[in-house]
Amino acid sequence: MQTFDSSSHVIEVDTFRDLQTTLRDRWKTIELFDNSDADILVIPSLSIDQRELMKIEGCEHYEERLLFSLIRLRNPRTRLVYVTSMPLHPSVIDYYLQLLPGIPFSHARNRLLLLSTYDSSQKPLSQKILERPRLLERIRQALRLNKSFMTCYNSSDYEAELSVKLGVPLYAAAPDLQIWGTKSGSRQIFAESNVPHPKGSALVKTASELAEVAAQLWERQPTLKRMVVKLNEGISGEGNALLDLRPISHMAPPSGTHSERVAVIKENFPLLRFQASQESWDNFSVRIEELGAIVEAFVEGEIKRSPSVQGRITPTGEVEILSTHDQILGGPDGQIYLGCEFPADEAYRLRLQQYGLKVGKNLAEKGALERFGVDFITVQKENGEWDIEAIEINLRKGGTTHPFMTLKLLTNGRYNASTGLFYSQQGRPKYYIATDNLQKDRYKGLLPNDLMDIIAHHRLHFDSGTETGTVFHLMGCLSQFGKLGLTSIGDSLQEAQDIYNKVIKVLDAETSNKNRDFSTISEYTLPISWEEG
Repeated sequence: MQTFDSSSHVIEVDTFRDLQTTLRDRWKTIELFDNSDADILVIPSLSIDQRELMKIEGCEHYEERLLFSLIRLRNPRTRLVYVTSMPLHPSVIDYYLQLLPGIPFSHARNRLLLLSTYDSSQKPLSQKILERPRLLERIRQALRLNKSFMTCYNSSDYEAELSVKLGVPLYAAAPDLQIWGTKSGSRQIFAESNVPHPKGSALVKTASELAEVAAQLWERQPTLKRMVVKLNEGISGEGNALLDLRPISHMAPPSGTHSERVAVIKENFPLLRFQASQESWDNFSVRIEELGAIVEAFVEGEIKRSPSVQGRITPTGEVEILSTHDQILGGPDGQIYLGCEFPADEAYRLRLQQYGLKVGKNLAEKGALERFGVDFITVQKENGEWDIEAIEINLRKGGTTHPFMTLKLLTNGRYNASTGLFYSQQGRPKYYIATDNLQKDRYKGLLPNDLMDIIAHHRLHFDSGTETGTVFHLMGCLSQFGKLGLTSIGDSLQEAQDIYNKVIKVLDAETSNKNRDFSTISEYTLPISWEEG
């Protein structure tokens, strides 16, 4: 009998799969936005390697990234259960519910159940829930099991165990298929799907093996200037490191032996340029043994972009393209995800869709389900055309998921695959710029209520009439880390950029040490009242 093996229990695959097959009967319910009768269980657990996750500042608040799901309460017959490690600030919940057009706030709030484990430890949320049988039972009792489905950030054995224990199907790829979302698994899918991708290696588990495959790659591409070392389960580019071959090429000339080249590379591993600021070779080498790593040719180019395509595999096996983006990257060598623009450049967005369909069909044949994303590197040639190479697959709700779903759920619009544009119900194409990483020291100390005052005073909020403006997220990160997420939506990319720039200008002015008059503090938030008794 095949099983998933979580840290505490063995889960029967057949039981889990049988539950997932019920999604075929509930698929229309999931998609009927305005009148479906469904209970949605949102488990925003970041069930990934916790040490890699800790490289992202404020990661403990990233459970908030799925709060766009609350917009589903726009449907008066939908109920939603949202579970977090720590309680969410009430004003954050109010903010999302106030976005719902045509639905009384109290009606939406009565169909929302917020639960928390009250546990801030560095463990996946799903694991915390499983450790609390009473909480698990409360979740079960809150759901109409024959009308429920569960959604998550990513799927692991913990989510599979939750699904089985609750008797609720998980709308995500099964845990045993997550290998296709790793760096090595992505390369295999690209090769099988005939999607262009950089030359690279298979998975290795030691520094010695890494030096060996790096030397082999260098020998296959003697003119290679740089190569990327990637932890197999790194996220947001934080598990990447760059090996610059130019300073060491004289130590391993073409006339040298393979063994000499391996030795030179291994000797220079401590000089890797790590994309995570706190990373070191001592720790990175241990992570290679634990997670595995690959090496890949670094794509050079003067005019270079990092677009992505997002798709979905339905419970009935159909592959749909949802969106394309040009990603905004930062870090020492432009490999860390900061944000995105929608849609991707028209010069290549339709080609991205074609490659995305190839990948999606391959994943569907392997049994994958729900969301997938493919990241690319594009380089403009002298004739103005773009070379495109795929670099990784994400089988999770990545950084481009919540801005697009926010747009879709707020406007109830549609994506047109023939143009690669998204149209509102009024037929207007919509554009946005989004980030998870608007971060400045001067923003530290701002509470969610402070942000609400600033939003209201300067009219930064999303206007449901014009369907333009800004939707904020990751508000829990603001006070401690000075970090905020936002999606600025406009009727053109320039308008979205102008809206985005206005938000930054306002926040900078409101947090200026030179002129803090606190004029935006609302009289309705003062004085503080105390409950009697």
